[in-house]
Amino acid sequence: MSLDEPARKRPRKATRIQTVNRDRILAAALEIFSRFGFRGTTLDEIAREAGMSKSNLLYYYPSKAQIYKAVLEEILDEWLKPLRALDVAGDPAAELGDYIARKLDHSAKNPKASRLFANEVLEGAPAMMDVLKGPLKDLVDAKAGVIRIWIDEGRLKPVDPYHLVFMIWATTQHYADFETQISAITGRSIAEPGFHKDAEAALKALFLQALIP
Repeated sequence: MSLDEPARKRPRKATRIQTVNRDRILAAALEIFSRFGFRGTTLDEIAREAGMSKSNLLYYYPSKAQIYKAVLEEILDEWLKPLRALDVAGDPAAELGDYIARKLDHSAKNPKASRLFANEVLEGAPAMMDVLKGPLKDLVDAKAGVIRIWIDEGRLKPVDPYHLVFMIWATTQHYADFETQISAITGRSIAEPGFHKDAEAALKALFLQALIP
């Protein structure tokens, strides 16, 4: 840069109160969106749930669509932390077992988030398609490579890596997305420690006994 060029302003780091307020807005938005969906939710309802004025809310997020996408991106980011942790140098049984346990734990603790994201995908992912085709695809491609390495090394039985990931998603998230159905059949919930423990044991047995040589 020459001396005649103005220095570019660096993005300012969010202050503590800004971070707190954004977290309040996203938590409130998750609660309202999970009840009424995107179309049935208003900014006034989110602001009221967050305990702040609508004008203050709009200072952080200029539109309902931006709040909605921010909520979904935060949900996905939390979901993907266990997948990011899948380590090619680790023992496949331990790595996959931990992944299953963490995914199930997330479903137990965040059922509203799971159902909101599921509804977005069922509607064709209008707000999240760019994320699904971009960062999500890149991460799943990378972890499919990890699974292929385990297979090539003889540490895992042959399996299509993508279908394996999809099946783990389907079985663990089922306990959140179909909580009402599970409760109707069993009278229990994944939020109950005993039922949670049984579900985790069953899923680990299903996958690991089939996959570990």
